[in-house]
Amino acid sequence: MGGNSTDTMSLNLKVWRQKNAKDKGQMVDYKLDGVSPDMSFLEMMDTLNTKLVKEKGDTIAFDHDCREGICGMCSMMINGQAHGPEAETTTCQLHMRKFKSGDTIVVEPWRAKAFPVIKDLMVDRTALDDIMVAGGYVNVNTGNPQDANSILIGQENAELAMDAAACIGCGACVASCKNASAMLFVSAKISQLALLPQGEIESAARAQAMVAKMDELGFGNCTNEAECEAQCPKGIKIENIARMNREWFKGVIGNR
Repeated sequence: MGGNSTDTMSLNLKVWRQKNAKDKGQMVDYKLDGVSPDMSFLEMMDTLNTKLVKEKGDTIAFDHDCREGICGMCSMMINGQAHGPEAETTTCQLHMRKFKSGDTIVVEPWRAKAFPVIKDLMVDRTALDDIMVAGGYVNVNTGNPQDANSILIGQENAELAMDAAACIGCGACVASCKNASAMLFVSAKISQLALLPQGEIESAARAQAMVAKMDELGFGNCTNEAECEAQCPKGIKIENIARMNREWFKGVIGNR
């Protein structure tokens, strides 16, 4: 799409610039030449920042860490899609060959009440950490470590738990939902524990605590449109939301 690896591309970039949480912010246009199709999207942003440094401009702030699709830090809306146009791919794993020379690319931060902008493309996602603190752990004494095969777990539950545990907490589900719902994230964290014997004991209480914290922090309700699943870089399924609701109702019935 961008030609062979020796070709370079010229791009028209529209990037959200915002000095701090109180600043109104605006889109700023940039022209960037010499972009290799083999660059990752973050490498392209690095190249743009290098250009800005040479021009004595203000570099663009954006989150990044591992650049291996593991940490979930690379949170960007690219042409209106969380992490960009490639399915089940983080921004750092997205390569510029997905675009063509001359393309206009719009880059924005996550948009959600619970994710206030820190600067430019960086947002404060500590709300997800607060939800985990509310109940995303095993609190009961499970005893000394046991041999891997001493606790029998059905293959289906084991695989479902591992699938849910693949969630990297990037917040793409929140950013892609028109209600800014965190239900896919919360349900994945609830599922990965509720499906295993060690976490099953507290599953109902955990669901109630985490859902209550999610609501308190200003996240919206599920739209049932599955946009969160479509944009999730790890392919987390919305079936987890149904499991979360079941665990939550167990808690309601138990309290009565």
